[in-house]
Amino acid sequence: MPNSRLVVSDTSPLLNLALIDRLGLLEAQFSEVTVPQQVWDELTDGEDGLEALRALRDDGFLHLVEVERSDLFVELFHELDLGETAAICYAVEEDANFVLLDERDGRRVARRHDLDVTGVIGILLRGANTGSIDLKHELDALREAGFWISDDLYERVLSEAR
Repeated sequence: MPNSRLVVSDTSPLLNLALIDRLGLLEAQFSEVTVPQQVWDELTDGEDGLEALRALRDDGFLHLVEVERSDLFVELFHELDLGETAAICYAVEEDANFVLLDERDGRRVARRHDLDVTGVIGILLRGANTGSIDLKHELDALREAGFWISDDLYERVLSEAR
């Protein structure tokens, strides 16, 4: 059952779930996902997964927000890309419950700001633990879509599934 906590996403988790046709896992786990305009702009730079992402936006599940260039924004932008910076800034400013990030540097910065972080693999793991997906199949699909997963992480995630 979806919860109503504030969840902010960067580009990678949304794009990669779209590429493997698993955006429905977000709808099953959250009541909505907040997407900074900077992230949306990155998503709409390409065509891959765009139709499904637009449908989620049009249905009101993806909630787009403007993120101003605050002092924190400028500070983080020295370390991260635009989408990650906007997602983390908004999550910090609005006291988000989760921020969805995949890149190591973004996750490190988010944790430095006491944010709870999960990413595409965490979303898949949650889906597997509710019985809605075959985790091995989805991890393989992610790899085929170009998402890099080390062999160690792949095995560890499979072992964590209930």
